Amino acid sequence: MALPPKLKGHRMTFTDDTTTSSSTNPVLHTLEIYLDYVCPFSAKMFKTLNETVIPYIRATPSLASNLQLIFRQQIQPWHPSSTLTHEAALAVQRLDPSRFWAFSAALMADQVAYFDLSVVGEARNDTYRRLARLAAAQDGDGVGGLDEAAVYGLLEVKPSAEDPGVMNAGNAVTGDVKTLVKMARMAGVHVTPTVVFDGVVAGEISSSWTGEQWAEWLGKNVV
Repeated sequence: MALPPKLKGHRMTFTDDTTTSSSTNPVLHTLEIYLDYVCPFSAKMFKTLNETVIPYIRATPSLASNLQLIFRQQIQPWHPSSTLTHEAALAVQRLDPSRFWAFSAALMADQVAYFDLSVVGEARNDTYRRLARLAAAQDGDGVGGLDEAAVYGLLEVKPSAEDPGVMNAGNAVTGDVKTLVKMARMAGVHVTPTVVFDGVVAGEISSSWTGEQWAEWLGKNVV
């Protein structure tokens, strides 16, 4: 499935080739990872990917030159806070796409703070404030974190200045959430994590896979 340009931060490539000629640019294999920020199994898979598999791909020319990785945000609505965490990632993506993966790592590492029991007594905007602080705390290649107020400004649910009677308009990233949900429905993805390779669900891949298992699988499938 295509990736809308507005979600470009979700895509990771592993080479610096910027040529546009179809004769020199290979057609890349595409590995899509459907993950939910409050799903423990998603966090487990993301940690392995982020800390082991992605560095391995970068260090292996035959993989790096033939593969792209797409993070597919998969909101799981039985956890109401799932939507809030995914909205925060969309806000980061909106402000600086280059920080999307690092913020995703921070969210996964801190996911217990957004589990059901962690937010059940908290107002929605207060959860957004915590998420904005988390985004601001992530140092981007030594240049500091995102502006906390800017992140919160995209997340806050507030009365419409144009029409105070509008009570169900969401926030500044609601349109992006709708895009995510529509895309997931079209793909027929339900559980997290789900891995899709070149458009086909790779059901054999498990959140418990080690880096060695990933390396073996990639070696067999990325050619």
